[in-house]
Amino acid sequence: MEFGTRTIHSGQPSEPNTGAMVAPIFQTTTYQQIGPGEHRGFDYTRTSNPTRQRLEAVLTNLEGGTRCAVFGSGLAAENAILQAHLKPGDTIVVPVDVYGGTFRLLHQVFEPMGAVVRRVDFSDLAALERAVDTKPKIVWLESPTNPRLLVYDIEAVARVAHRAGAIVVVDNTFATPYFQQPLSLGADLVIQSVTKYLAGHLDVIQGAVIAREPGVFEPVGFLQNALGGVPSPFDCWLTLRGVKTLELRMERHAQNAAAIADALLQHPRVRRVYYPGLSDHPGHEVARRQMSGFGGMVSFELEGTVEDASAFVSSLTYFALGESLGGVRSLVCLPCKMTHASIPAETRAELGLSDTLIRLSPGIEHPKDLVGDLTAKLDALVSVPDLAATR
Repeated sequence: MEFGTRTIHSGQPSEPNTGAMVAPIFQTTTYQQIGPGEHRGFDYTRTSNPTRQRLEAVLTNLEGGTRCAVFGSGLAAENAILQAHLKPGDTIVVPVDVYGGTFRLLHQVFEPMGAVVRRVDFSDLAALERAVDTKPKIVWLESPTNPRLLVYDIEAVARVAHRAGAIVVVDNTFATPYFQQPLSLGADLVIQSVTKYLAGHLDVIQGAVIAREPGVFEPVGFLQNALGGVPSPFDCWLTLRGVKTLELRMERHAQNAAAIADALLQHPRVRRVYYPGLSDHPGHEVARRQMSGFGGMVSFELEGTVEDASAFVSSLTYFALGESLGGVRSLVCLPCKMTHASIPAETRAELGLSDTLIRLSPGIEHPKDLVGDLTAKLDALVSVPDLAATR
């Protein structure tokens, strides 16, 4: 069964009692029991719910896993993995480019509790080999990364990590299971910020953990119930509706991203473009090998000041200035003041996160309108010197 067919049919049969083609929302907290401790598979919605169970089955199938737990947010999903597999004194190895919320969780929550966080350039496998000599419990990566869209060789990273006895966690939010299958490349756990492309309509906050093997999943599944960070049945139903169009949306997101990247390359106000589909992107060949498409995100560095960048992102017509990404409506973000503001300025500089780095999440609008919006507002910037005159 092909991917687009699976988004509609896998784990989503018509409701058996009525034949309803869209399953109902089981908006209930509890379930009548046959006798004390004897129930029909459900006793309390924090533990399990038919709507959430259906969504977990769909995401398991799409990521090619065996088990899935859905959470109330992407960070709740990350927290469950870290609590399940990282104890005081344990080491976690992460790349230099990670989502700001992940950075905050690691350095402001888990480091004070005794975890050791090591940052390494994952494009340098020799450096990664040296880092895993410390026998980390977890090797954690995003690919493509947020916000610079760096691409790492998941299969190679997994080999290095597994030789050291670490579990491999891949945040697959930017690529989605449509464009990338980390579990087939050796990852043990995949994280999805379901909020983004999977739900896709900017109306759900949700996260998910999908596992390749049941053993590594079991402590995460336990914490889903024990910590109680689960989404509502209605939110699960919304994601089930959204995921049905995932293939169609991702194709349009990627088409728009490619058109925007090409246009930005030609503009004198743009210093650098980050997009894995560009032939000069340092991870382009790896992306071609491990992804079936280059995704829907584009980042670029503006030639100018942070004030110029702030003015630009606030001036756009079709790109709404806001947190998040992956929705049908286009979004723009200035990471240094928004998604990555929790990272100290000196650390951002060390990590290569310029204060004029702008992250774009093209929606599914017509590419001509999106490109026109960006180029017109870049043309209107008056405080940036004419680069042609200074070269």
